[in-house]
Amino acid sequence: QVQLVESGGGSVQAGGSLRLSCGGFRTIFSINAMGWYRQAPGKQRELVASITSGVSTNYADSVKGRFTISRDNAKNTVTLQMNSLKPEDTGVYYCNIRSAFHDYWGQGTQVTVSS
Repeated sequence: QVQLVESGGGSVQAGGSLRLSCGGFRTIFSINAMGWYRQAPGKQRELVASITSGVSTNYADSVKGRFTISRDNAKNTVTLQMNSLKPEDTGVYYCNIRSAFHDYWGQGTQVTVSS
């Protein structure tokens, strides 16, 4: 049974940085893409950033230039480096692994940015 493990959330002041990491997908085959989504209170879950198996990246307009997604194939991890954080970045961040057969989700990690 696959269990994605996320780490790195927390509280930070505006302008600060956080680094999220997701692992636990070593046994997933045929991965098409990895990504991070977030859900703010009262809002729908939205894509923040994704990276394909060919290392092509995609970012939400609101985070372009501030967030960077990367993957480490040797360690089977996907990381989201978040810089210049804003209060509107607050939410629960979820790791997503999309294979040819199934979507896998992490349990979520809270990110809180105070002004």
